Amino acid sequence: MEKKMRFGIKSKIIIGYLIVIVCLFIAFIVLNSQISSLQKERNFIIDHDIEVHDLTNRIEKHLLDMETGQRGYIITGEASYLEPYNSAASSWGKDYNALYQLLNNNPNQQEKLEKIKGSIQDWIEAAGEPTIALKKENNTKELQQFFEKDPGRQYMDDIRSQFTSFRNVEKKSTETRATELDEKNQKIKIGLYGLLLFVTLISLAIAIVLSNSIVNTIKEVTQTIKRITASKGELKGRIKVRSNDEIKDLGIATNALLENIEERNWLQTNIAHAVTMYQGIASVDKLAEKFLFTVSEMTGASFGAFYVREENDKGDLFVKQAAFADRKGDAGRESFLIGEGLIGQAALEKRTLVINDVPDTYQLIASGLGDVKPKSIFIVPVLFEDEVIAVIELASLHEFTVLEQELISQVIETFGLTINGVIRRMEIARLLKESQAMTEELQAQSEELQTQSEELQMQSEELRMINEQLEERTKDAEEKSFELEAAKEDLEEKAHQLELNSQYKSEFLANMSHELRTPLNSILILSEMLEENAAKTLSEDEEEYARIIHSSGKDLLALINDILDLSKVESGKLDVLLAEMNMSELPDQIERNFSHVAEQKKVQLKINKAQDVPNIIHTDEKRFQQIVKNLLSNAFKFTESGSVTVSIQRVADHRLTTAMRTVDTDCWLEIAVADTGIGIPKEKHQLIFEAFQQADGATVRKYGGTGLGLSICSEFAKLLGGWISLSSEVGKGSTFTLYLPSLSNGLVDYEKVNFAYEEVAVSIEEAEPEAEITEIDHPVQPVEPSLPDDENVFQDKRVLIVDDDQRNIFALKTALAKQGMTIMTAHNGIECLEMMKNSEPFDLILMDIMMPQMDGYEAMQKIRGELKLGDLPIIALTAKAMKNDREKCLEAGASDYISKPLDLNQLFSVMRVWLVN
Repeated sequence: MEKKMRFGIKSKIIIGYLIVIVCLFIAFIVLNSQISSLQKERNFIIDHDIEVHDLTNRIEKHLLDMETGQRGYIITGEASYLEPYNSAASSWGKDYNALYQLLNNNPNQQEKLEKIKGSIQDWIEAAGEPTIALKKENNTKELQQFFEKDPGRQYMDDIRSQFTSFRNVEKKSTETRATELDEKNQKIKIGLYGLLLFVTLISLAIAIVLSNSIVNTIKEVTQTIKRITASKGELKGRIKVRSNDEIKDLGIATNALLENIEERNWLQTNIAHAVTMYQGIASVDKLAEKFLFTVSEMTGASFGAFYVREENDKGDLFVKQAAFADRKGDAGRESFLIGEGLIGQAALEKRTLVINDVPDTYQLIASGLGDVKPKSIFIVPVLFEDEVIAVIELASLHEFTVLEQELISQVIETFGLTINGVIRRMEIARLLKESQAMTEELQAQSEELQTQSEELQMQSEELRMINEQLEERTKDAEEKSFELEAAKEDLEEKAHQLELNSQYKSEFLANMSHELRTPLNSILILSEMLEENAAKTLSEDEEEYARIIHSSGKDLLALINDILDLSKVESGKLDVLLAEMNMSELPDQIERNFSHVAEQKKVQLKINKAQDVPNIIHTDEKRFQQIVKNLLSNAFKFTESGSVTVSIQRVADHRLTTAMRTVDTDCWLEIAVADTGIGIPKEKHQLIFEAFQQADGATVRKYGGTGLGLSICSEFAKLLGGWISLSSEVGKGSTFTLYLPSLSNGLVDYEKVNFAYEEVAVSIEEAEPEAEITEIDHPVQPVEPSLPDDENVFQDKRVLIVDDDQRNIFALKTALAKQGMTIMTAHNGIECLEMMKNSEPFDLILMDIMMPQMDGYEAMQKIRGELKLGDLPIIALTAKAMKNDREKCLEAGASDYISKPLDLNQLFSVMRVWLVN
């Protein structure tokens, strides 16, 4: 450390003279500086003003050159006159910019200069360039007209007046600067005299100060020692020594002694106050608040936070219990983990941290006038049994002194014991309160248990009586249980019987179908052949008899088919094959199938199809066509006059009910068949949908029928996910409406919509149809199929008929012989195989299925397997017509399948296909 220079009396006198000399030197420098400043300002006035006037004159000269060159060129037409014009036009802008830059400290003059520039440009644009251009074009007439008005003269006069005004202002500015320079020169003279006076006074003052510093220092030391001696322990007084000599050394040593004694007294007093101030405090938060307030008052801290350790799932967590100078609760974070941040690191290392270089982002200290950044941070952990139980953080607007740090360190040496004691007292108080609360709760529970005990005694008596009643009821229940078990066994037996009956019924219907279809096949084939009367051997009456027999056979076949369909539906064995159906062809199909019926009965057929009906829907087309045909057949049957109307439309979204929306479908269709027939009484509306039921006996006698059609339609509609509703009035007609979904995503469970059937039907019938309906009134003529000449296909073909019924053999043999075929017959599968082994190859086999000894299935399998005749056409003929018959026949080896009774046209068509292929 550099040693301080000691000054004696002699040194002080020399220093005084040196100071006077320095003051004189400084005065000389200041005076020289002022003179230099005056010289610079004078030079500025000379250089600046001269250059301004020079640039102004040069701009005027350029303008004069431009005017002279313009007029010379216009008068003489010589291009040489344009040289000074062009030179001045390119040079005046540079001088203007230099002048404008020179006047950057004078905005008013710059504004005038901008006006001069605008006037020059206006002259060039209005008088200079246009006249030169006219002269170049040799347009004398327009030049003469231009100079008659001569607008350029006015521009020139304005420019000259503007330059005159500009120069006058510059002249006044030069005079003003000269005046200011004279005034400044006068001030320098006055300042020089004042500086000399100031140096004289400084010299006198230094002499007085030097002499007084020696005498006064000795006096002050003496008086201070006397005052401290007389103050009886008051040590705040200090010796103020201004000199740097031996007397000052004595004063400094004395002051150091006094400061040390005062600091020790202050430290002991505050420690004693801090130890006694938290006596009697029973809560940690109160203790923390009191401690922060006291310590902040002792150390002058402006901000503080007090954290106490708490245990949780994450480990030791220090939670804020109190804060000093808190602003809306933002004094420090609410909690921190050990090792987290500086405060957590201080707790981890169990050491005190003092930070004087506080970052700008630190918490600001709030006051009434604003926020102030602290200058020092003091973080100190509080230990108890070598464990950190609390951490204190203080912030101050001044740096914490060593004495303040020592005070806090000594106070917290015993403060950990105090905190632990308060925490223990709080825990004891909490446990005491919990104990008192539990005692009161136990007392209340004891009283409640006593009350409940009395209630339980009463309830036990009631339960005893109830138990006696329950025992009696249990006996009755056991007896009823035995009865129910017996009834259950009886019901199961009856259910088994019903299942067997259903199976027997299906087998019976299948066998009856076979037994009925077999003779019916012969009747239909032979009656059709008689009806044709190819040999012309029958009379007209006999042909009519044959037609009646054929028609009756078809009616009987339709009845058998209805009974079988109804049986399949009831037994759940009817397959539904979903596929795409073209709705655009439906009107033509209806027209084609029923137009001749309408003509025969003289009833008008109307078909209306809405525009919003989709072209393609997904459903079972066969069942759908069967429903529509049945409804139309009934409509024509019961309509003597008037019309039958078919309406096809899409059910609008607002008409869909909740039940209909639950069905996974693309859309709902509404097909209504309305007639003007006899109508149906309202009480018969449900009855007619039951099997073998019609409206009344008179209807049966007059119109005939079995009553199966509507029942089958209703069941088919349910299988397709829809239903049929009826609206009818006796004498006015009936409307049967089929509601059907498009099942692109598969079949729907009808039970999902069956529960809301009535609500759906009513809501749809009452709604007004809004779809646009297109009426199809053009009749579609039925197309008569044109059959090709069969002689080339059937002639000399060898056909084997395998059937055990002689009537069928006779009928088929007769029909096929007329086509020129060679017919061979076998009565069962065994005979068929023998004939095929021993005879010439056959072109086609007609194979019956139900035969004795060896049925058609086994015979076809052996033909394909043993005889290796995979390409031989075999057409299976069966009268059983039950579920999966077609698939079973094809799997056994049949090429095609036809059910009995046979349609000769269908048979010939199928035979033709296989014989040609």
